[in-house]
Amino acid sequence: MYRTHTCGELRLNNAGEKVTLAGWVQKIRKMGGMSFIDLRDRYGITQLVVDESASPDLNTTAEKLGREYVIQATGIVTERTSKNSKILTGDVEIKLSEINLLNASQTPPFTIEDETDGGEEIRAKYRYLDLRRAPLKKALELRHKMAQETRKYLDGIGFIEVETPVLIKSTPEGARDFVVPSRMNPGEFYALPQSPQTFKQLLMVAGYDKYFQIVRCFRDEDLRADRQPEFTQIDCEMSFVEREDILNTFEGMIKALFKNVLGLEMNEQFPRISYADAMKYYGSDKPDIRFGMKITEIKHLTGGKDFAVFDSAEYVGAICVEGAASYTRKQLDEITEWVKRPQVGAKGLVYIRLAEDGIKSSVDKFYTPEDLTAIANETGAKSGDLILVLAGDKKKTQDAMGTLRIEMGNRLGFRKSDHYAPLWVYDFPLLEWDEETQRFYAMHHPFTSPKPEDMGKFYSSNREDIANVCANAYDFVLNGTEIGGGSIRIHDSAVQKRMFEVLGFGSEEADYKFGFIINAFKFGAPPHGGIAFGFDRFCALFGGQETIRDYIAFPKNNAGRDVMLDAPSAIDATQMDELFLKSTVKKS
Repeated sequence: MYRTHTCGELRLNNAGEKVTLAGWVQKIRKMGGMSFIDLRDRYGITQLVVDESASPDLNTTAEKLGREYVIQATGIVTERTSKNSKILTGDVEIKLSEINLLNASQTPPFTIEDETDGGEEIRAKYRYLDLRRAPLKKALELRHKMAQETRKYLDGIGFIEVETPVLIKSTPEGARDFVVPSRMNPGEFYALPQSPQTFKQLLMVAGYDKYFQIVRCFRDEDLRADRQPEFTQIDCEMSFVEREDILNTFEGMIKALFKNVLGLEMNEQFPRISYADAMKYYGSDKPDIRFGMKITEIKHLTGGKDFAVFDSAEYVGAICVEGAASYTRKQLDEITEWVKRPQVGAKGLVYIRLAEDGIKSSVDKFYTPEDLTAIANETGAKSGDLILVLAGDKKKTQDAMGTLRIEMGNRLGFRKSDHYAPLWVYDFPLLEWDEETQRFYAMHHPFTSPKPEDMGKFYSSNREDIANVCANAYDFVLNGTEIGGGSIRIHDSAVQKRMFEVLGFGSEEADYKFGFIINAFKFGAPPHGGIAFGFDRFCALFGGQETIRDYIAFPKNNAGRDVMLDAPSAIDATQMDELFLKSTVKKS
């Protein structure tokens, strides 16, 4: 037996016991004739002591130890003279009688500490070392807990977990597929699933009315802090349900996770807001409602004052930044330059300050104090507040206002990671018209049902009518991040055929790509709907972080590479021949 206890287990009530621990040497400190060794495992750190009375052999062994050596240590638990309240075992230490070296270690390329000196790239290359650090251990333990609580909740209300295939047919309609060549079927390819969407709908047709799966998905897309080429979803589907059934069921699951993982009781129903109102008041379809600062449209108050920027604009929007009237001209100029960045896309910024000595603005020459006061009243501003105004094309300006709102929330400290503000967003557009390709694309996916009241417009031959069809879809948003999305599905084969027709698929193409599900709907498909949650994002937000990498054991970098494995990589000529592949990449 390598150990009797873990390095996070011993307490004062163990004093006097002979114990054996095993783990990694975190650090060694010499004080006179004594050596203090911090021994670490997954569970914590325990201090070991080699004192003056130790045998020469024990001292010799201790002298040879280095950082990250793996050892077995035996001794007596004693009370520490100098206690350490920062660790759970800080009241005790082990007076050693024996050290057994299990494995030596090279000096690691960075310190295995909470605050390490290793850069992101070097830690990714040695991910197995990075995973020894307490913050990553805590992140993966949180992920484990969330997975277990999810399964526990869904099992408790009658859901069944079903695994779906990983090698499927490519139907490139959303993000790009990862494809896998078939050796036994020359010239043909599998795809890795972007989601189990069609399979979970087929399970509904098969009569499994409550399905879920914590499932790996794959998308060949450009990466950001909250995206990886392979990621995990909590994927769910239900039969004989309407939107309210879905929202109530999974709001219950989310509340259970908050309670059982974070210890937070959420008794009130989550706020619900339409897509149109989300854009109108927050400039985003995933609004962060931890703070106010709602957008107010003020176009009706700005016209006819000979200010060409506002007069020619389709839309003029404003936000009231509470308590920010003290911003200096330098600060305001910096914000003005910030909104002109390509990521924001505004051409300029107008400000109105409600200072103690009166109302002042960057457009004083066009607007009287009475005009500015009317704008202030419309936005709810009061003395000491700052109003920021953008103008231009409606959609672009709303987006820019939403980005500016988030930026001001960050600058003023309103977006605290330990405060949670969940909500549902619903009634999204079903389709989006693309001028370049002159066709509609599904905003969610081609299996999302139109709202029943919009079915007439869905069958219209008028493009504008079709563009105004609302999807029977919904998103779960937490702290300004979309965590989950779903919809009531199409379950009628005629409606599904119409969807493919609107998307520009010919009947042959639709049958080739999706004939299996169209045919399945002819055999008694029940009304059904579902939702999928981004599990990696969910874990990161529960951990108070915006990036998901620490919550994935072995993530990829921003280029989609695993620098630890050096993947992706070339394969040898024999493998290429077996798969009937030729590379067009020229070797440098």
